Amino acid sequence: MVKFPSRSLKEWTELAKKELQGKDVGSLVWTTPEGIEIQPLYTDKDLSNLEHLNTMPGIDPYLRGPKATMYSGRPWTIRQYSGFSTAKESNLFYKRNLKEGQMGLSVAFDLATHRGYDSDHPRVMGDVGMSGVAIDSVEDMKILFKGIPLDKMSVSMTMNGAVLPVLANFIVTAEEQGVSQAQLKGTIQNDILKEFMVRNTYIYPPTSSMRIVSDIIKYTTKKMPLFNSISISGYHMQEAGANNVQELAFTLADGLEYVKAATNSGLDIDVFAPRLSFFFAIGMNFFMEIAKLRAARWLWAKFIKKQFNPNNSKSLILRTHCQTSGVSLTQQDPYNNIVRTTVEAMAAILGGTQSLHTNAYDEAVALPTKFSARIARNTQLILKEETGMTKTVDPLGGSYYIEALTGRLIVAAESLINKIEAVGGMTKAVEKGIPKKMIEESAAKRQAAIDSSKQVVVGVNKYKFSSEKEFKILKVDNEKVRNQQIASLIELKKHRDKTEVEKALNRLTIGAKDNNSNLLELSILAARERATVGEISLALEKVFGRFSSSYTGVKGIYGRELSREENFIYVKNAIADYTKKLNKKPRLLIVKLGQDGHDRGANVVASAYKDLGFETKVGPLFQTPGEAAKLVKSFLPDVVGASSLAGGHLKLIPQMIDQIRANGNNNVLVIAGGVIPFEDYEKLEKFGVNAIFGPGTNIMDAARRVLGLIEQRPVKNK
Repeated sequence: MVKFPSRSLKEWTELAKKELQGKDVGSLVWTTPEGIEIQPLYTDKDLSNLEHLNTMPGIDPYLRGPKATMYSGRPWTIRQYSGFSTAKESNLFYKRNLKEGQMGLSVAFDLATHRGYDSDHPRVMGDVGMSGVAIDSVEDMKILFKGIPLDKMSVSMTMNGAVLPVLANFIVTAEEQGVSQAQLKGTIQNDILKEFMVRNTYIYPPTSSMRIVSDIIKYTTKKMPLFNSISISGYHMQEAGANNVQELAFTLADGLEYVKAATNSGLDIDVFAPRLSFFFAIGMNFFMEIAKLRAARWLWAKFIKKQFNPNNSKSLILRTHCQTSGVSLTQQDPYNNIVRTTVEAMAAILGGTQSLHTNAYDEAVALPTKFSARIARNTQLILKEETGMTKTVDPLGGSYYIEALTGRLIVAAESLINKIEAVGGMTKAVEKGIPKKMIEESAAKRQAAIDSSKQVVVGVNKYKFSSEKEFKILKVDNEKVRNQQIASLIELKKHRDKTEVEKALNRLTIGAKDNNSNLLELSILAARERATVGEISLALEKVFGRFSSSYTGVKGIYGRELSREENFIYVKNAIADYTKKLNKKPRLLIVKLGQDGHDRGANVVASAYKDLGFETKVGPLFQTPGEAAKLVKSFLPDVVGASSLAGGHLKLIPQMIDQIRANGNNNVLVIAGGVIPFEDYEKLEKFGVNAIFGPGTNIMDAARRVLGLIEQRPVKNK
């Protein structure tokens, strides 16, 4: 046997110093967005005093995985989060995917459904069928799952705001298939706290919403033992700009809040906790994402044991679904997204996820096509079948780097969770706006890092492709879908028993006033009578009210990060010159049209423009074109920016422009930003949009262009 001499850290440091031509090795230390310092080398010395070492998979605290054999016994579930247009169109898409290797269904609902509106409601005219499938009633749900046996298929539904009518419709659909509630397998997201932090598809205020969460946990625990009553989601937090420590801590803090709500309502921890599940985003920081999933399992077991002391060790298990990042996808050079998704999928697998959705390369601008969805699905099949990743449990366990990073994440996230607990838990923290503010600050820092090229995004701020190649995208005819849904609603109401529907809805309204009533049970009774999603939601709204929030935003973060950047200084000085010359700052109003609640882009742009010297205002979420036009009339901006992420831009933005002009504000410039396909740019420009800024736009460059547009037209609005 050949023996190699033992080498010391000191000897390595000397060699490294020579390679660096005399520079200190410390120059190689990288500080992550989480504030964690990453060394260029890790050794066994970095593993001393790490509490989480020497654990085994399948055994408390489950850091190395919830099952002893993990993928060597059974691979993760391959899911595809999908849904668009009508229930019929989505049903055909599901059947094709299942035939080609998908193992479970993950349903995406349109924004009208998320917000508890039927398709005929005037507030949702641009949203029906656009970013998910339109579901108005049991009849739509029956079509959605036609030919798909619900006693055999695991179904995951991403639904929070309108969770009661959607879950009720699913249960009744199964009953009419001949499938009992006890046979149903799958997950309902039912995670309302994160909606108040980031995604914003809430309906009712936080306290009333937590009552709904608790009622669903109680009902499903009793009658649906195979069904997961909640999927506690950090995914949308990372998508909104949270760093990994924030995503990890806030997600687990949400979970603890739900457990408290359930136990306070009288449920035994061991009865429902084993059915809880989680949902994390997987971004491009490969090793950090692997460590995050391992740290999550350790921390969950620790907090559950400490706070609730369960008798069943399965109550300590954190099981999770993961999805590759949507924010990491770029409109520029989009085929790079296939590589990004593959890297992220590998991180999820090496971190030990229980199920996985891989995004399609075209999702930066549209819903996936049949072609792009197949590539995304095959990414998982290749990783499962061709790489050997399923042959051993926790293959990176014992890695100096992974274990050290896992330890750092545990310490940092635990500290943040304790801070949340100290203010009274996550509901109190959400009401105070603490998590939202932290996430918005993190998002502003990340945008500044990209705009300054400190964080490289290939094809966007480095190695740019010389020409943009157009590719086919999936287009949904919103007008056609909405007309079909309205026709179905008319037909439904014609044949149902109106008296029985009204009785069921009245019982639901009365039940909302009585904490001893179970709202899911009452919603199921209403769904059986063919009460619609909108009617069930409204019956509760009569008691709970409809929640609304106002934007407060962050200031100074973007500017502080870029204060020494030449481009930032140039644009800031140009805006200062304009302000001095006209004795007024250039004014920007940002509006969110339709029911899309994703406000990361709008908020980051608003805070960045403010730091550059603009006077900025962000309008309320969920505006109609008419409401946005009224805001223009009162604020009198130089520029109104419409933020679009949900595909309604070709309908809602032109309607807003018509209303603005009808109000006499002819001098206001209109710009658009967000998820808008290149092929729609010319159409929007013909409608009167002066500039369009897609994903990956450098905010400083955009601000310079906007200032130029303002200076090129006479200022009439005083």
